[in-house]
Amino acid sequence: MQSLLTFAVPKGRILDEALPLMERAGIVPEDGFHDPKNRSLSFDTSRSDMRLIRVRAFDVATFVAHGAAQIGIVGSDVIEEFNYDDLYAPVDLDIGHCRLSVARMAGDTQDDAGASHIRVATKYPGLTARHFEARGIQAECVKLNGAMELAPSLGLARQIVDLVSSGATLKQNGLVETQQIIDITARLIVNRAAFKTDPRVAALVDAFRKDAETRAQKQDAA
Repeated sequence: MQSLLTFAVPKGRILDEALPLMERAGIVPEDGFHDPKNRSLSFDTSRSDMRLIRVRAFDVATFVAHGAAQIGIVGSDVIEEFNYDDLYAPVDLDIGHCRLSVARMAGDTQDDAGASHIRVATKYPGLTARHFEARGIQAECVKLNGAMELAPSLGLARQIVDLVSSGATLKQNGLVETQQIIDITARLIVNRAAFKTDPRVAALVDAFRKDAETRAQKQDAA
């Protein structure tokens, strides 16, 4: 009897964009998956040998890296933040586009040039510290999991590092984007050991890669 494959997906915007890609790869979640009242975290799929788990984006990477899930979809921000050795990201899915940026209050004109230490509110302490370290600045990272935009106005930190898409949320909270750290897209990730030992995982990687290549060719031809 085949072991059950576990496919980890994130809650939110990336999942909405990923579902059509997954369907083309032969992975369709059970009916209850789309019910907003359904609090389940694990779901059957159209494949008898696969289940989906729907978790926070940061947890997708953790489940896959440690082999609790064999495959998943997550933003490249999460991959860069954790940099797990056992995580392999073979396919850029070209969805979930956004960027990780530094922002501050619109009226804050203080120059960081020459500063040796700053305080930054973020849920990306690793990426944030590396970004400022490359500029010769030690970043004291205050870890927040949400409501990042409140930190400057409440005096928790002068600057934040957070995901930015349109910039509307920053503007509504009186913030402006000052530096871009990385561009972000969603990636297909796999556990390295599972990729090497389970042909089903390799076959899924091929299916998602071919789909990404087909979409890219259509965009180029348009």
